[in-house]
Amino acid sequence: MSSYSSMELMICLASRYLEDDSIVVVGTGASCAAAMLAQKTRAPKLLIMFEAGGIGPQLPSMPLSAGDSRTHYRGLMAATLPEIMETCQRGMVDYAFLGGDQIDMYGNMNSTTIGDYLEPRARLTGSGAANDLASLCWHTMMITIHNKERFTNEISFITTPGYLDGRGSREAAGLPAESGPFKIITDLAVLGFDLLSGRIQVESVHPGITREEIRAQTGFELLWQPDCFTSAAPSDEELDILRNEVDPGRYLVGQAPLLGLEN
Repeated sequence: MSSYSSMELMICLASRYLEDDSIVVVGTGASCAAAMLAQKTRAPKLLIMFEAGGIGPQLPSMPLSAGDSRTHYRGLMAATLPEIMETCQRGMVDYAFLGGDQIDMYGNMNSTTIGDYLEPRARLTGSGAANDLASLCWHTMMITIHNKERFTNEISFITTPGYLDGRGSREAAGLPAESGPFKIITDLAVLGFDLLSGRIQVESVHPGITREEIRAQTGFELLWQPDCFTSAAPSDEELDILRNEVDPGRYLVGQAPLLGLEN
């Protein structure tokens, strides 16, 4: 088996959760690479949508922005943001990839401010479409680095709803039943969500990583899936397609894990 980077591992793991005949909204970077890899391997009928309006493109190569002309290449429709949001609101979108600077134990995310809202230590990029996508798509996913600063219960602002304060709270807030966070793929583990509490739980640990390392890089107590296993490494086929068809320009492959993760 070939050697691989943590970025390649995260992209390959994320791609495996995207089923054939499903619809996914992606940004640029790792989420787009995961969707392209899924299309070229196990999910050829996966429909990709971009926030800026590209629907069902046959991506010739990695786009550099959500408005890149490649996001419309041989697509089903060259739409705009309102059409994308309408499709989500109608309950037609299975998955959306999101980004966030802070994540709490229920998958709530902050991309607004660090510290007091009026006098923050840092003002972040803001919601963009993240709140809408997390509120209206059935399942949300995230590809991110794993550290205590990012995974913390002391988030300064809830930009994007996860399970709010536990299972049932999304429905109480008026969000679609059975929607919510699905997977978070980090450079240490794959995280899912407990069916009863809605809290983050570790589902698989990446090769060479220990439970102690994951605990040390998480700012709250983690749950552990009873049958927690070792994440499956990328196959030679996945790596070949990722490196030579999805990202031949090496925008992501070979980069440090932090690069290319924002949607």
